[in-house]
Amino acid sequence: MAAASLRAPLLNKLDLVHHKRAASSFRPVVAAVPMTSRVFAPAGGISETFVRLKKQGKAAFIPFLTAGDPDLSTTAEALRMLDRSGAAMIELGVPYSDALLDGPVIKASAARALANGTDLDTILTMVKTVTPHLSCPIVLFSYYHPIQKVGACNFMSAIRKSGVHGLIVPDLPIEETSYMRLAAVSHDIELVLLTTPSTPTERMHAIVEAADGFVYLVSSNGLTGVRNTMNPQVEFLLKDIKKVTNKPVAVGFGISKPEHVRQVVKWDADGVVVGSALVKLMSEARSPEEGLRELQSFTRTLTSAIN
Repeated sequence: MAAASLRAPLLNKLDLVHHKRAASSFRPVVAAVPMTSRVFAPAGGISETFVRLKKQGKAAFIPFLTAGDPDLSTTAEALRMLDRSGAAMIELGVPYSDALLDGPVIKASAARALANGTDLDTILTMVKTVTPHLSCPIVLFSYYHPIQKVGACNFMSAIRKSGVHGLIVPDLPIEETSYMRLAAVSHDIELVLLTTPSTPTERMHAIVEAADGFVYLVSSNGLTGVRNTMNPQVEFLLKDIKKVTNKPVAVGFGISKPEHVRQVVKWDADGVVVGSALVKLMSEARSPEEGLRELQSFTRTLTSAIN
């Protein structure tokens, strides 16, 4: 399953095998994370954030970062910086070695993070330390295998205790959603589901019905990555989804420029997800400090374009 044409259907077909969900506990890990003096009231949930933005006539800017690249201390500072720079919520990726939907930029980022010893335990320890200093919610982006290793209920309990509000599992088919959603709801986690340009209409309806927080509209079939233009089909896909739901719809995959952001918002998206462009910028910096400065500058150009 090396070709992109074979990877994309993971979003639309039942490719996971049922396994026994093993119970596990999380090891306490101490992460060296520099803290600031700002402490916020607990961030509101995803749905609450979209309601607030809609009242203000605004769309949500949703940046994505890989946890642990180049290290967890830098990730922690990046989370605080993105929050200060106008992120409505932040997607935080759990690095995984067999991420079939990730393009080369994010795959390389995950490899670096894993080589640094980043794992779910260290990520959640860092997140728990940082979330009191954020005004926006964190949405964890994790492939199915790390969740399967510990069991859905254990996983949801652990991420909620760390301060996470939402979860995206990109390789979770709709047929496997019920038990995961039950575990999520019982731990006050909003389970975001994805639909793509190739998702059949009936299946899209089922995904939209089951999604919590927001519906994630993948802008084009294939892997994540920077693209030069936006797929014009997105405009019509947004209209189709909004005919059957009042839930917010955020568009991601391939959005890398302010003009992309403006276009997607013009098409009536409630949120815009930017990932590979930010990860690439950080990876090309000569130092973590330079990467954070570049990230802040670019983020502000994107947030200025969104509203």
